[in-house]
Amino acid sequence: MTTRAVITGTGRYVPPRVVTNDDLTQWMDTSDEWIQQRTGIEKRHWIDEEAPVGTSDLGLEASKIALERAGWAPEDIDLIIFATLSPDLFFPGSGCLLQHKLGLESTPALDLRQQCTGFIYGLATADAYIRSGMAQRILLVGAEVHSTGLDISTEGRDVTVIFGDGAAAVCMEAVETDQAVGVLGSVLHAKGSMAESLKTDAPASREWPRLTAEMMAERRHFPHMDGKAIFKEALRRLPEVTKVILKQTGLTKEDIDLYIPHQANMRINQFYQQMMKLPEEKVFHNIQRYGNTTAATIPLALDEAFEMGLIGKGSTVLFLGLGSGVTWGANIHRFPE
Repeated sequence: MTTRAVITGTGRYVPPRVVTNDDLTQWMDTSDEWIQQRTGIEKRHWIDEEAPVGTSDLGLEASKIALERAGWAPEDIDLIIFATLSPDLFFPGSGCLLQHKLGLESTPALDLRQQCTGFIYGLATADAYIRSGMAQRILLVGAEVHSTGLDISTEGRDVTVIFGDGAAAVCMEAVETDQAVGVLGSVLHAKGSMAESLKTDAPASREWPRLTAEMMAERRHFPHMDGKAIFKEALRRLPEVTKVILKQTGLTKEDIDLYIPHQANMRINQFYQQMMKLPEEKVFHNIQRYGNTTAATIPLALDEAFEMGLIGKGSTVLFLGLGSGVTWGANIHRFPE
């Protein structure tokens, strides 16, 4: 018998406030047509300006749903892995805040700062913990509150129109079995030479002081992206990493029931589908409804795919993505019958 790391529950949560492309026109020079042509996004969810909440609050709501579906109480959790680029506080990590909100006293919590590949790295980390025997039940959360850190102006529109707020969680459990189920493989990569292509520059510990009025005047506290460089790198790396993980696991692309890519840009995912010669129905998209929720995109899409009946018991799913760092990677997970 082999110890396998199996997803036994999923959950998602987005704040109720919906911001459409038409809504954005009141703050910047843009249009629904301009945004949809470039990104595929129609709307996104942002937290309420009048009653703001933090990333761990969104993560809490998603976690409650995942825990209920897995049949776990919070006390059953051996480890919390929290992936986010938008923590509630500069420090400590949002995982500790979530732990407290779940009513736990000493359960370990680990934050991952892998941005768009946060869930991919988190799934690989949870798998390693479970296979090594260091944990039996892990709560893996991807959550973001982007809206409070965006340049909501014409100057910042290229980035701002992309991002939404949201959270999703999965419960991962050790299962002793001879069957090839759970996480079948993971491939992770990073290329720090491209770090400048997608970043938020300030506040920064390499500056003295970390944040100044001059930095803010230069809009260095807002995210900046070299969209062409990221687009080009994604189209190179995503098919590449897919082929590597299929070879690693001994599977063919036909063995995958659903491909769930990070939801960064509809055009990237459509080009990926064409380059891999995959049928349209096998590549999942929900960026049109949520925008890019970074670490939350893949688990949020997974939960929706279950709800829509696109996957279920026995399904084999491939997760993949590329983002800031730059980092990229893929996982394959098979759900038990």
